Amino acid sequence: MSDCCYSLEQILCGEPHGIVSFVGAGGKTSLLFHLAHQLACSGKRVLTTTTTKIFVPTPDQSHTVIIDADPEAVIARTSALLSEAGHITAAAARMAESGKLQGFAPEAISVLQKSGLFDWILVEADGAARRSLKAPADHEPVIPAETSVLVAVAGLDLIGEPLSEQLVFRSTRAGDIMGLNIGETITEPSLARLFAHPLGSFKGAPPQSRRFIFLNKADSSKRRYCGEKVAQLLSRMASPPVEAVIVGQALGVLRIHALHHVMVQT
Repeated sequence: MSDCCYSLEQILCGEPHGIVSFVGAGGKTSLLFHLAHQLACSGKRVLTTTTTKIFVPTPDQSHTVIIDADPEAVIARTSALLSEAGHITAAAARMAESGKLQGFAPEAISVLQKSGLFDWILVEADGAARRSLKAPADHEPVIPAETSVLVAVAGLDLIGEPLSEQLVFRSTRAGDIMGLNIGETITEPSLARLFAHPLGSFKGAPPQSRRFIFLNKADSSKRRYCGEKVAQLLSRMASPPVEAVIVGQALGVLRIHALHHVMVQT
């Protein structure tokens, strides 16, 4: 499989502005800040935030962090900073026990978007306790209604591994969707079922959002082959759940290993 010279920005952000929400597991945060860096380098005004909670970004991820529960206050503080900092991270509060940042309600994200201050708002809309895969609970994910691009993330390191809570967040629920019992091997077809199921990775997706899958941790030819197989399985479905499957690495890689376009029926 040959490498392709597509950047995340080219694939996901073809419009002049919008909201990109990330769900799933296996590298959402790294992917979010990687895309933010690309957008900011191309002159876009970027806000990174969450509707759940995230770790405080490192200086390499985001130099400027604003913590304020009032989105109007965030807008006021940000407007004075954007001329020098094209990328800003905002959160509602710092959580005392964990040190993580508490995110905003989807309604607050709407206020931030309507300000017109940002070209792109990137939202981590799901928590996964640092696992490689997850199935959403009844109250998850928390996706802003105005989301224009929705990216479901999973780690390819789980292919060939037994289904367990160590690798898969809410593993019993995921097993029900994938047709696996705890301890049975996760395969490409079972992963494709999780992406395609109404209660799986794209549960609660806004109807207008363009949908993509990012299969992360493709750091070997074997894993890239597994990612390609998942994409092929999804493309053969009567109603493919996504516009494209991206196989790549979120950490430190500026190009995507492969882009598989999936035809969407109209």
